[in-house]
Amino acid sequence: MHIDNRLAIITGAASGIGRATAAAFARAGARLVLADIDEANGAKAAAELRADGHVADYLPVDLTNPESIAGFAARVQERFGAPDVIVNGAGWGKTHPFWEGSPELWAKVIALNFVGPMQLVKAMLPAMIERKSGRIVNIASDAGRVGSMGETVYSGAKGGLIAFTKSLAREVARYQINVNCVCPGPTDTPLMAAVPDGVKEALTKAIPFRRLGKPEEVADAILFFASDRSRYITGQVLSVSGGLTMHG
Repeated sequence: MHIDNRLAIITGAASGIGRATAAAFARAGARLVLADIDEANGAKAAAELRADGHVADYLPVDLTNPESIAGFAARVQERFGAPDVIVNGAGWGKTHPFWEGSPELWAKVIALNFVGPMQLVKAMLPAMIERKSGRIVNIASDAGRVGSMGETVYSGAKGGLIAFTKSLAREVARYQINVNCVCPGPTDTPLMAAVPDGVKEALTKAIPFRRLGKPEEVADAILFFASDRSRYITGQVLSVSGGLTMHG
């Protein structure tokens, strides 16, 4: 799959699935803007891609801060123009019983996983509509499809992102903009590293393939939705979970 010379914004690109997606897009020929709140690792990821001969820049953004999102969007469009692809890959959650959460924690989880991606898309969408082309790929979670014990607010935020994907796809199809969603299952990322070993073992036993997913395997699905292989697909939700969740 090739996306030669297309400008792709990838949030959450400093680590995990976002970083693997940046690498996959670079190999496919994209021009990249890596976005993350982690300035050190974001800049490092972009530098490594440039050292391998790819076109990649890093710009900081805090997806829980509307002013940061607006400033980021303005800088991207001023320096690079309208994006061809937006990948909303940034995400975060904390595992605990719902009743132990605080409004402050809920607000952060909802902002990062749902409201922030919406605000970024809104800032970029007018230029994509004017051009009448583009791809938006939202990275939700299977927690948003089937629920996840200890991740109730996170699941709700990701469920909102899934519904946003479908509704936006209906609105912008007339402008030849595709909007799709990838839902990773348990994946071997830095976030998963913080999960207790007993929980990881239970998850692994529940997955038909008997292993966690790899970030690169999720990145392949994201690249598919960004490529011309999916040009007649929109409003769809694809689980990459080793069969843990199966939807008819």
